[in-house]
Amino acid sequence: MSEAQSPQPQSQNAAKGATIEEKQYLIRFNADTKSHLRVMNTEVCMSSCPDKICTIFCPAEVYKWENIRMHVGYEGCHECGSCRIGCPHQNIEWVYPKGGHGIVFRLG
Repeated sequence: MSEAQSPQPQSQNAAKGATIEEKQYLIRFNADTKSHLRVMNTEVCMSSCPDKICTIFCPAEVYKWENIRMHVGYEGCHECGSCRIGCPHQNIEWVYPKGGHGIVFRLG
Protein backbone atom coordinates (compact mmCIF):
# COMPACT_ATOMS: atom_id res chain seq x y z
CA MET A 1 0.00 0.00 0.00
CA SER A 2 1.46 3.39 -0.91
CA GLU A 3 1.89 6.18 1.62
CA ALA A 4 -1.05 8.08 0.08
CA GLN A 5 -3.28 5.03 0.53
CA SER A 6 -2.10 4.00 3.99
CA PRO A 7 -4.85 3.83 6.59
CA GLN A 8 -5.12 6.59 9.19
CA PRO A 9 -4.05 5.78 12.72
CA GLN A 10 -6.79 4.35 14.90
CA SER A 11 -6.96 7.48 17.11
CA GLN A 12 -7.72 9.73 14.10
CA ASN A 13 -10.47 7.42 12.89
CA ALA A 14 -11.99 7.29 16.36
CA ALA A 15 -11.89 11.08 16.74
CA LYS A 16 -13.70 11.67 13.43
CA GLY A 17 -16.65 9.49 14.39
CA ALA A 18 -16.79 10.62 18.02
CA THR A 19 -19.62 12.59 19.53
CA ILE A 20 -19.01 16.13 20.79
CA GLU A 21 -18.97 14.81 24.36
CA GLU A 22 -16.28 12.26 23.46
CA LYS A 23 -14.22 14.92 21.69
CA GLN A 24 -14.37 17.14 24.78
CA TYR A 25 -12.32 14.52 26.62
CA LEU A 26 -9.38 15.41 24.33
CA ILE A 27 -9.32 18.89 25.88
CA ARG A 28 -7.07 19.64 28.84
CA PHE A 29 -7.05 22.73 31.01
CA ASN A 30 -4.39 24.75 32.77
CA ALA A 31 -6.69 26.68 35.10
CA ASP A 32 -5.63 29.89 36.74
CA THR A 33 -6.44 30.53 40.41
CA LYS A 34 -8.55 33.54 39.39
CA SER A 35 -11.62 33.28 37.16
CA HIS A 36 -11.68 34.95 33.76
CA LEU A 37 -15.51 34.80 33.84
CA ARG A 38 -17.79 36.83 36.06
CA VAL A 39 -21.54 37.20 36.45
CA MET A 40 -21.72 40.93 37.08
CA ASN A 41 -25.04 41.05 38.90
CA THR A 42 -26.70 37.85 40.15
CA GLU A 43 -29.83 39.88 40.92
CA VAL A 44 -30.35 40.23 37.16
CA CYS A 45 -30.15 36.43 36.80
CA MET A 46 -32.62 35.91 39.61
CA SER A 47 -35.21 38.54 38.68
CA SER A 48 -34.91 39.12 34.92
CA CYS A 49 -33.80 35.80 33.46
CA PRO A 50 -36.27 33.03 34.30
CA ASP A 51 -34.74 30.58 31.79
CA LYS A 52 -31.11 31.04 32.96
CA ILE A 53 -30.15 30.72 29.30
CA CYS A 54 -26.39 30.61 30.01
CA THR A 55 -26.90 27.23 31.68
CA ILE A 56 -28.19 25.96 28.33
CA PHE A 57 -25.94 27.41 25.61
CA CYS A 58 -22.53 26.89 27.22
CA PRO A 59 -21.03 23.73 25.64
CA ALA A 60 -18.81 23.16 28.67
CA GLU A 61 -21.68 23.58 31.15
CA VAL A 62 -19.65 26.20 33.04
CA TYR A 63 -22.73 27.98 34.40
CA LYS A 64 -24.92 26.28 37.01
CA TRP A 65 -27.82 27.91 38.83
CA GLU A 66 -27.86 26.89 42.50
CA ASN A 67 -30.84 28.15 44.56
CA ILE A 68 -30.21 31.92 44.56
CA ARG A 69 -26.85 32.25 42.83
CA MET A 70 -25.00 31.40 39.67
CA HIS A 71 -21.99 29.12 40.09
CA VAL A 72 -19.29 29.65 37.46
CA GLY A 73 -16.93 26.68 36.97
CA TYR A 74 -14.38 28.65 34.95
CA GLU A 75 -11.79 25.86 35.19
CA GLY A 76 -13.53 23.92 32.40
CA CYS A 77 -14.24 26.86 30.08
CA HIS A 78 -13.67 26.11 26.37
CA GLU A 79 -13.05 29.81 25.67
CA CYS A 80 -15.58 29.80 22.84
CA GLY A 81 -17.06 33.15 23.86
CA SER A 82 -20.67 31.96 23.75
CA CYS A 83 -21.41 33.53 27.11
CA ARG A 84 -20.14 36.96 26.11
CA ILE A 85 -22.64 37.14 23.24
CA GLY A 86 -25.38 34.80 24.47
CA CYS A 87 -26.47 36.45 27.70
CA PRO A 88 -29.60 38.45 26.81
CA HIS A 89 -28.79 40.93 29.60
CA GLN A 90 -25.06 41.29 28.84
CA ASN A 91 -24.47 40.28 32.44
CA ILE A 92 -21.41 38.08 31.93
CA GLU A 93 -17.92 39.54 31.81
CA TRP A 94 -15.60 37.35 29.72
CA VAL A 95 -11.89 37.93 29.14
CA TYR A 96 -9.17 35.62 27.91
CA PRO A 97 -7.31 33.84 30.71
CA LYS A 98 -3.90 35.32 31.40
CA GLY A 99 -0.99 33.93 29.42
CA GLY A 100 -0.20 30.26 29.90
CA HIS A 101 -3.61 29.45 31.37
CA GLY A 102 -6.87 28.20 29.92
CA ILE A 103 -7.72 25.52 27.44
CA VAL A 104 -5.07 23.23 25.92
CA PHE A 105 -6.09 21.32 22.78
CA ARG A 106 -4.69 17.86 22.14
CA LEU A 107 -5.06 16.82 18.54
CA GLY A 108 -5.21 13.21 17.61
